[in-house]
Formats: sequence, C-alpha cells, structure tokens
Amino acid sequence: MGLYVAVGMPVCVCGRRQSRKSHLGVPVRPADVARWDIEILADGTGLPPGEGTAAQGAPIYAAKCSVCHGDNGRGTAIWRSGAPAPPALVTDQKLKGMDASRASIANYWPYAPPLFDYIRRAMPWTEPRSLTDHEVYALTAYILAEGKVIDGGQVINAHTLPKVVMPNRDGFLPRFPELMPR
Repeated sequence: MGLYVAVGMPVCVCGRRQSRKSHLGVPVRPADVARWDIEILADGTGLPPGEGTAAQGAPIYAAKCSVCHGDNGRGTAIWRSGAPAPPALVTDQKLKGMDASRASIANYWPYAPPLFDYIRRAMPWTEPRSLTDHEVYALTAYILAEGKVIDGGQVINAHTLPKVVMPNRDGFLPRFPELMPR
C-alpha cells in the first residue's frame, strides 16, 4: 500500500467579503475596440471612406510592396534567407483546380473587398496597419488594374469596390453558401 498525502490550498475564512474584481488591466473602452473592429466583408460591408486610383497606387506599390512582390506584382525569384518568395499578385496564367502555385489576386480571390481588408490589416508585412485608407484604396486599384480586372482610370472606393466582378468568382464552391453575397 502506498502513502498518500493530501495537499490543498489554504482557505481563509474572514469576516469581510472577498472582492470579485481581478484588478488586472483596465476596462476596454469602445474607442479601443473600434480601432480593431476593421473587418471588411465580401459584399463591402465595413469599407471605410476614402478612394484611390491605380495611378495613385503605383508609387505606393513601388515604395512599399515591390521589394517582396516584384515589379508590377509579377513576383520575384530572389528572396532572402532561402525562405519561399511571397506570391505574385498578378499573373496571366489561368488557375486550374486548386493549384496555389499559379494563384493570383485575379484568378483566386472570388470577391474584391477582402483584398482591401487584407492589405489594410497585414501589409506591408514589416509595418502592418501603417497605410491610410486612401493608400489602401489606391493599392487595391493598382493591383486590380495590373491584373486587368478593372480599367486603370477607375476610382476605387466603398461604393465601387463591391461592384468589381472578379474573373474567377464562379470558380469556387463556398463552404457556407448562405453567407455569400448575392
């Protein structure tokens, strides 16, 4: 037979009622939540004010994006430290099946507004959330124009971006079709 020892937490029975507050941190203010409540849905819900064109996006792309995604979004063969290169954003190749090696914005993304969401939230990868909404609209317009999805002179904003029809929109079988915009 073994010897068992019971170890327990000491219990304090005091005449005073214990406070249920944790005293950790500070309460979250609505303004704090609003800074991170930036989701853009496929139908454009949540797009902020602002606008941009491909011409406005070209110098921003050259300064902040081309080092990773190559000239005009066509990718780069050279990448640091042996890591896989970031994907090309623009390609003339058609996507067949789920071949991600040929995926680009135009042939893989079914809706345009999430492109704005992704750029604003995650790019440039060295400084995410550093771009203004006008810069993100301009970059979105630039990438879509380079991919021949929109005319280069089109103004992209909260009203026009949801109307952009992506070339491979019907090439997807959504997991939750009831959540897709109509």
